[in-house]
Amino acid sequence: MTLPILYNCPPSGNCYKVRLFGSLAGVPLEIRDVDLVAGVQKTAEFTALNPWQQVPVLQDGKTVIWDSQAILVYLAEKYGKTSWWPAEPAARARVVEWLSISVNEIQHGPADARLVKKFDYPLHYDDALTASGRTLTIIDRHVATHVWLAGDEPTLADCAAYPYLALAPEGGIALDAYPALRQWISRVESLPGYINVEN
Repeated sequence: MTLPILYNCPPSGNCYKVRLFGSLAGVPLEIRDVDLVAGVQKTAEFTALNPWQQVPVLQDGKTVIWDSQAILVYLAEKYGKTSWWPAEPAARARVVEWLSISVNEIQHGPADARLVKKFDYPLHYDDALTASGRTLTIIDRHVATHVWLAGDEPTLADCAAYPYLALAPEGGIALDAYPALRQWISRVESLPGYINVEN
């Protein structure tokens, strides 16, 4: 059987969330690393896969999906991972809420701070810190009363949110003030099949 191909860059949190889901849910992927420093993402071949010239990209036969959230949904649907992507409307909506938070509040807070500190992106670090404080406080309150982000068991919500929350210290954001968040991170890391960003 031909495996879906994940075009990947190891340090990318968005790529990591797909690799993490694959490992946790038992979805096999062929990983192909893309050398962003060398500009491989700007080649005609790669641009034909993703006109935005970004990773991750999933190629599954003739199907090509870009955007990490869309890839998560596609893989969960295709492989019938209903515990990770529930079919019941309210449960699915709760997962979608967190998919949205991951690419908005989390992206423009901890993820942007990491881009500045780790990769020297030309973003406004002070704005990322301010956004991070609000976002992390709200999430800490949420996971103080919820074992998982969107239900009674882990879902795509946890895979989507985990990378940039767990990697927040790489952006100069300490998590000491968020004990419930740190406990949730530990719960994710205790799941069978867990892999860190370097795997």
